[in-house]
Amino acid sequence: MGIFSFGRKNPPTPQEPEAPAGAEPQAQEAAAPRGLLDRLRAGLAKTAQVFNTDVRDLFKREGRLVDEPFLEELRGVLIRTDMGPGAAEAIVVDVRNRLRARVVDPDVVLDSIRRQLLERLHNTSAGLAVAASGPTVILVTGVNGSGKTTSIAKLAHRFTKEGKRVVLGAGDTFRAAAVEQLSLWAGRLGAEIVRGEPGSDPASVAHRAVARALESDCDVCIIDTAGRLQTQSALMQELAKIRRVIGKQIPDAPHEVLLVIDATAGQNALSQAKGFREAAGCTGIVLAKLDGSARGGVIVPVTEQFGLPVKFVGLGESADDLEPFAPDRFVAALLEGAFQQAR
Repeated sequence: MGIFSFGRKNPPTPQEPEAPAGAEPQAQEAAAPRGLLDRLRAGLAKTAQVFNTDVRDLFKREGRLVDEPFLEELRGVLIRTDMGPGAAEAIVVDVRNRLRARVVDPDVVLDSIRRQLLERLHNTSAGLAVAASGPTVILVTGVNGSGKTTSIAKLAHRFTKEGKRVVLGAGDTFRAAAVEQLSLWAGRLGAEIVRGEPGSDPASVAHRAVARALESDCDVCIIDTAGRLQTQSALMQELAKIRRVIGKQIPDAPHEVLLVIDATAGQNALSQAKGFREAAGCTGIVLAKLDGSARGGVIVPVTEQFGLPVKFVGLGESADDLEPFAPDRFVAALLEGAFQQAR
């Protein structure tokens, strides 16, 4: 397998269809910030505001003694970013060990936060793994409402912008709204879609989608999977079956299994998604809905708990608002305002 590098073509963005009743929130075309850093700034606005306001409050006077009361206040700021108690404690320990009993300015503390975040987010991938030949098969998993269907459409949009031919498999057959939404997206994006009857066997849909990708010499086959089954055991069995039928058609497939996590759900999203990670053999994460309403620090416990690279982040409602995750740019967007306003 190789690594998929996305192109930079910029044809007109397709107009997204209205979502059917009961569907996941539909991405709608809107004026998006230009450039990845601008998109990150917009997506991390809520988190950045926590740093900007609370860091400024920690340094109301010039210089601040690093003592236990200060460290407790700092811990509270970090927890409010949703980065989780583990990361927050590690940062506090680092600040205590290096700066204890010193009078410091905010830049010194923020630099410690920056270094710790970059260290914890280093586990990244250069891109999506692809088949050495033939279609690349991508399974997408996640709980209902996580942004899974919209993330699939955004992925397909990225591929079609490159001139890649895409087949979609509407494998979440237990949710008619998800199938209808994906079908609308396929029409707008010029992607072929394979779907089944409501409640039909998802593995059968996956089999037919891969068969169609092979038959039509397509580049990419993206398959949606069920967001909920009656029991955890049923979910694991269904996902295992999908993997088996795909593997029989294409060796080493699926080449990627992406877990979509809702950034606005915070710690709840982590516990909900744990079963999918274990059942599906996930290879990477798409952090969806990082659009200004979420606290972006959740990306830290996501990478730590699942031990998986964050491949993409969803930064808004436009079809183009799906970006490869870059830790350095992410941390820069998160802390840039705090550095500027705390001075």
